[in-house]
Amino acid sequence: MDIIIGAGVTGLTYANYSDKPYLMLEADDHTGGYCNTILQDGFVWDYSGHFFHFRNQEIADFFMDRMETGQLVSVARHAQIKYKDRLVDFPFQTHIHQLPEDEYQDCVRDLEKAGGTVPSSFKEMLYARFGKSIAEKFLIPYNQKLYATDLNRLDVNAMGRFFPVADRDEILRGGQKTTYNTSFLYPRGGAIQYIRALEKDLPKTSLSLNEKVLAVDLNGHKVTTDKREMHYDHLISTIPLPRFLSLCKFDYDRSAFDWNQVLVFNLGFDKPSTDKENHWIYFPEEKYCFYRVGFYSNIIPSEKMSLYVEIGLRAQETVDIEAARMRVINDLRTAGIITNQSLVSWHYVLMNPAYVHVTSAGNREVERLKEVLGQNDVFTIGRYGSWNYSSIEDNMIEAISLSKELN
Repeated sequence: MDIIIGAGVTGLTYANYSDKPYLMLEADDHTGGYCNTILQDGFVWDYSGHFFHFRNQEIADFFMDRMETGQLVSVARHAQIKYKDRLVDFPFQTHIHQLPEDEYQDCVRDLEKAGGTVPSSFKEMLYARFGKSIAEKFLIPYNQKLYATDLNRLDVNAMGRFFPVADRDEILRGGQKTTYNTSFLYPRGGAIQYIRALEKDLPKTSLSLNEKVLAVDLNGHKVTTDKREMHYDHLISTIPLPRFLSLCKFDYDRSAFDWNQVLVFNLGFDKPSTDKENHWIYFPEEKYCFYRVGFYSNIIPSEKMSLYVEIGLRAQETVDIEAARMRVINDLRTAGIITNQSLVSWHYVLMNPAYVHVTSAGNREVERLKEVLGQNDVFTIGRYGSWNYSSIEDNMIEAISLSKELN
């Protein structure tokens, strides 16, 4: 029997494609992990913004076959950046012509001087590829807020394909740049509908909720939970890799792993938004506590403004929720998002870990650990199991690939 630790998207996907007997263990009282939805006072909120950008036809077909016709809404993304006193279209680097003329000229001059060095960190890459002005006006301050860390610690390719690359000609030509999330699909009932589709064909007897794994014996192929002991043929873990290694009492380089938290506020208001177009807005300036604000009410039209607000925090940072909520409301007023609306409902979730910090040392250590664990019939997958920057769809592809390999 295979044992799967974690009933989020990755674990559920593996179960759907496995032809072996399995038992899925979930410490929480619900499936889905971070891909979950809150229904409160007539508002539909997720733990954070979860938007599918289907690139893989097999996965697209999987959901289309298991979701009701019309349940998925197709959306052409509209996103902007709050830059000083104006809104600039995203991505910033291909819309610098929307800046004041003197700042635009600074960006062009610095872009012409960029390059010539081989960067060794994410921050150095931003300077080398885009020049000082574009890097310092948006790319560096925004990503520092997102990752809540010094960008020199991150690998050059820390964001992989998710970083909106543009060459000099594209930047100078300007206009809309096609990125991985130019369009997306969103379920009318929130992201939990993806989880319901993943659960649809799975036997309930193969899932155990409220069962926490306490220890893993690699040599004995044994898992100990707070309820029992079990032997496995293969063990598939989707929980954060450092946490799993601690369960195994496995020696590893702890300095190679770092991450940050994200505090998400879901906010419901009594009146509609004055912004009818944006699906989210990025906020690079330090005067705003959040790095992104998303409009659920512009995805599924509503007469009441419904927002999610994301704040990056260091891994060990503590937060006063009420003080943070009050700061968010004040900053939303300063940004002009709240005008005459009153807050009528709210919810928060603290995601920890949220974004893993992809570093060169971490990449090497993950590769080493995966090889050793694989020799013991243990496989760690997903964003947190593989410790990388990935989309929900990427995690599903990884799970499908592993299940086919083990089948």
